[in-house]
Amino acid sequence: MAIKKVTRAEDYSGWYNYIVENADLAEHSAVRGCMVIKPYGYAIWEKMQQDLDRRFKETGHSNAYFPLFIPKSFFTKEAKHIDGFATECAIVTHHRLKNVNGEMVVDPDAKLEEELIVRPTSETIIWNTYKGWIQSYRDLPILVNQWANVVRWELRTRLFLRTAEFLWQEGHTAHATANEAIAETKQMLDVYADFAESILAIPVIKGVKTENERFGGALDTYCIEGLMQDGKALQMGTSHFLGQNFAHAFDVKFLTKENKQEYVWATSWGVSTRLMGALIMAHSDDDGLVLPPRLAPIQVVIVPIYRTDDERIRIDAKVDEVVASLKKQGISVKYDNRDTQKPGFKFAEWELKGVPVRLAIGPRDLDNGTVEVARRDTKEKIVMDLTDLSHKVEHLLEQIQTNIYQKALDFRTENTNNVDSWDEFCEKLESGFVLAHWDGTSETEKKIKEKTKATIRCIPIDNLLQDGKCILSGNPSTQRVIFAKAY
Repeated sequence: MAIKKVTRAEDYSGWYNYIVENADLAEHSAVRGCMVIKPYGYAIWEKMQQDLDRRFKETGHSNAYFPLFIPKSFFTKEAKHIDGFATECAIVTHHRLKNVNGEMVVDPDAKLEEELIVRPTSETIIWNTYKGWIQSYRDLPILVNQWANVVRWELRTRLFLRTAEFLWQEGHTAHATANEAIAETKQMLDVYADFAESILAIPVIKGVKTENERFGGALDTYCIEGLMQDGKALQMGTSHFLGQNFAHAFDVKFLTKENKQEYVWATSWGVSTRLMGALIMAHSDDDGLVLPPRLAPIQVVIVPIYRTDDERIRIDAKVDEVVASLKKQGISVKYDNRDTQKPGFKFAEWELKGVPVRLAIGPRDLDNGTVEVARRDTKEKIVMDLTDLSHKVEHLLEQIQTNIYQKALDFRTENTNNVDSWDEFCEKLESGFVLAHWDGTSETEKKIKEKTKATIRCIPIDNLLQDGKCILSGNPSTQRVIFAKAY
């Protein structure tokens, strides 16, 4: 069933769904709560993967793979950890079906001795494995990343943002000291922040989660938070200092240089296909997807405009030259020479799919040695000389990347407010980030959430100490924290 096109102002959720499905990014599957990521959407995710994977390897990490199924007993070893996932776990209880009168049913005689949890996150299976890998300080650090799928049973889903199954990467590292583990946690947060800003073109705030919002089993959770166009926050990545919790749970010790047995220090960190949702909601407009050039599977599309076969042949010959020169500069380009669709249809289709630059070329352009260039970010059209076109387009793509980031940064700046009264707090929550004083107690944080549905997104890492009064309790506060409604 086709989704009706709507504007952001009319129906933000409907607008989002329209783009996801009509830009060929993803669709709902036959399995409730799960999605099919279509080739164009997966191509964007692959570009994210490639850039992140390069960054992980440059910081000394290696990829590995661990089982999808985790024995239930592993989860009982770290109570705080499992509490965070208990209501979302999918559980395998049997290992066989049988045919009964032509219907496939679960064989009651095939019940597993121990139930298996379908991976919601991998700390338990990985730390059970690390016990066999670590004996002495010489085995440390272990710097491992896994690209995988996970399952968290969601009842209310939205493509990319919240699905029962999603794709992600999860890093899991082991260290000899707390300082090394903390440094790793912060380093990976910086990796995520730079990736978000330089590749996704989304400005983010780096911060620390409160105890209420902390990852189960972590001593500290660091995060990057982005602001979407509807004024809601989106947690785009997390990095956790796990202390020795999992080492204690799975008895992972190492022999120090001083010949003493000590527990290992741990981290974990991850981002997911939720980044696809961030990409859409941070940049797109009422006409469709707007892609930063560094993530666009197709950076340039060329549309020919002709009436006769002779004109088409002339244009094809010139476009072959243009395509070759663009590819030589490392620019991904598509020549849309379908004769089944008119130019206007092609313009609208590639605009919906967010291609950063569109070139239109006809017989008159050939005669003049020019081409019409349309930018997706500003919708500006200019005429360029065909001479040295590849370098001009390369420069234009960098301009577009910078402009998309700046537009998102300006939006965040305009929708970030300091407030000092409860009424103003409630009013400004509808439009973006609110910086307000909080007394530091879990009770006050919960009350604010109950009253407004807003949460403390983070305590910014670069926060300035500033005396004030808590927005709700009126008790003393030493700093402002970031509140927002969130996805």
